[in-house]
Amino acid sequence: MFLNRKNEEQIDIDIDVLSNRKSNMMKKVAISLLLISSLTVNMAFANEGKKSTLKEIYHIYSNGQYVGSLSDKKEIQDIIERKEKASSNQYVDLSITAGSNISIVPEQVFTASTNDEETLKKLDKIIEVEATAFALSVNDEMAVYVKDLKAYQEAIRKLKLHFVTEEELNVLEARKSSIESLPQLKEDETRIADVILKERVTGVTVDVNPEKIISPDDAVKLLLDGTLEQEKYKVMAGDVLGSIASKHNLSIAELLKINPGIDETTVLQIGKELNVTVLKPIINVEVQYEKKTIEVMKHNKTVEAAPDMFKGDTKVKQEGSDGKKVATYLVRKENGVQVGESLITETILVQPKDSIILKGTKVIPSRGSGSFAWPAEGGYISSQMGYRWGRKHEGIDIARPSGFTIKATDNGVVEAAGWDGTYGQRVIVDHQNGYKTTYAHLSSISVKVGETVPQGSKLGVMGNTGRATGTHLHFEVEKNGVTINPLSVLK
Repeated sequence: MFLNRKNEEQIDIDIDVLSNRKSNMMKKVAISLLLISSLTVNMAFANEGKKSTLKEIYHIYSNGQYVGSLSDKKEIQDIIERKEKASSNQYVDLSITAGSNISIVPEQVFTASTNDEETLKKLDKIIEVEATAFALSVNDEMAVYVKDLKAYQEAIRKLKLHFVTEEELNVLEARKSSIESLPQLKEDETRIADVILKERVTGVTVDVNPEKIISPDDAVKLLLDGTLEQEKYKVMAGDVLGSIASKHNLSIAELLKINPGIDETTVLQIGKELNVTVLKPIINVEVQYEKKTIEVMKHNKTVEAAPDMFKGDTKVKQEGSDGKKVATYLVRKENGVQVGESLITETILVQPKDSIILKGTKVIPSRGSGSFAWPAEGGYISSQMGYRWGRKHEGIDIARPSGFTIKATDNGVVEAAGWDGTYGQRVIVDHQNGYKTTYAHLSSISVKVGETVPQGSKLGVMGNTGRATGTHLHFEVEKNGVTINPLSVLK
């Protein structure tokens, strides 16, 4: 029992201690809450005071480069609106924007220090005006800018119309949109097959300086010429074609080509304007045509050797005749100049028939080949065959040779050799093939009657015997008993 009472007393004491501790803790908590509340109120008052002292300024950048700062960003908007309005009045049909190259970064500061006037002056110069346009790209490089997609399509169409007619282009476009197969070409008919831009051409919407936007007509000129204006040069004293070409990195041939009215013999006039711009198209246009024609197939002429026929004789073995075919071609023209023609199909209507000629190869020294060599050592024809001094001149006269040897003009047999009145010393050769030749006015004779003479052998020496006014050879040719002009057989 004693122990129980003691325990009960111990429990009472512990409860009192706990009660006191709990009371002290509550007091501490209350004090802590009071301090926190006081601190929060004080901080709130402090922040309120800070807000009342901060100011906002605006830092301006152009394409990443710092321009300056402003105290009021409305000033920037005013400049942008003014520039947009001015450009809209100038470029009525374009959608204008300005200031895309400007970025604004705000900052909170205690002390605002800006130079608005200087910054605004800079901004007025550097704010860029742009218009929404349609860019025509050639091989992934921007070439020209037009107003919109419609203008782009118009430029492409006009580019093609520079090399084909509107009717041809309309027919081609209608054909491409049709699922019907093409009819066969008629004989001697040509039709357009395609119009091809040789470079890769695409279009895309972009924002660009409105000054760069041009009309479809100017776009076509730029694409075809490589420039909107050709440079001209005024001729000055001392200029020659070579010096002008050199000044502009041209060859004389290039300079003449771009100035059709002059050539290398032209006397240049001071002050005359010459074109010194070689056009270099940005886009090359190829037009393809299909062409169907009826063509003559020329027959071949062949010669066959005939060893059983005398040399100089010929005979027709087979008469030749031309053939006929129908051919279809693809014709290609680049920038208006034909650059190729390839065969697509052909049908032979009539086969050509070769002409075959037999030509004798059998050679007998006393028989001529029918090929006449020049009978003198050079010289010139001093008198033609025909009428002179009231009588007919039956041959030609050859004078002023380099040597005086007279030669047989072809194989043959000497028929006559000696004096013959006005002919003086003369030789007649029978070529055993229907031809005879006469050599007159010789100073001496080197052959005798009946002698066989090959072509080129010596008959005598040129002179002026008989009726002659000077040293020369009188030469005649007779065929089947009829005198002919020697020039019709001499080589």
